[in-house]
Amino acid sequence: MATSVGFDLDMTLADTRVGIAAVYDELSARLGVPIDSRAVVNRLGPPLETELANWLPAEEVAAAADLYREIYPEVGVPVHVAMDGAHEAVESVKSRGGRVIVVTGKNLRDARSTVRLLGFDVDDVVGSVFGADKGTALSAFGAAAYVGDHVADIEAARAGGAVSVTVATGPYTVGELREHGADVALGDLTEFADWFAGWQPRHELV
Repeated sequence: MATSVGFDLDMTLADTRVGIAAVYDELSARLGVPIDSRAVVNRLGPPLETELANWLPAEEVAAAADLYREIYPEVGVPVHVAMDGAHEAVESVKSRGGRVIVVTGKNLRDARSTVRLLGFDVDDVVGSVFGADKGTALSAFGAAAYVGDHVADIEAARAGGAVSVTVATGPYTVGELREHGADVALGDLTEFADWFAGWQPRHELV
């Protein structure tokens, strides 16, 4: 029985910082509201509306989110790049007959565009879910592990009945990820293939 794995997108498979910062800068200019895009990209993970609430009155957040999503395809997506080891991580699962799902807080349109642009060979993409809300998609897909960079991705793995594999390429260090309960904490995805090769046979015997 092959092992299927879920992956987060932003700062796990894809380095989206430059694109997201550019979108926030454009949003800031159009709204005439100061937004520190550097601060924003240093804490990627929570939903867009949660971040916008740091800069705008509550009643203006929904409209700003709509404008952000209007800007994103042309300004954000084209400059996204793959994280180091990302393609190899996906391939390590696929080469052993496993399936790969991307489960992300990014909306489905932009998540699919990013996956397509970067050429990731995945079986499904689920968007607009965060934290434990990712669990439903992971469970339905049969993901045995979920890989992410945020402590909320640990919650996602738990909710989906999956092993929590984390990478310190987002806002948390390896130590912090371990302290938050990650089953596995890697420096980045360049370490994933070796870990998976050693873990997968044991998992399949359970």
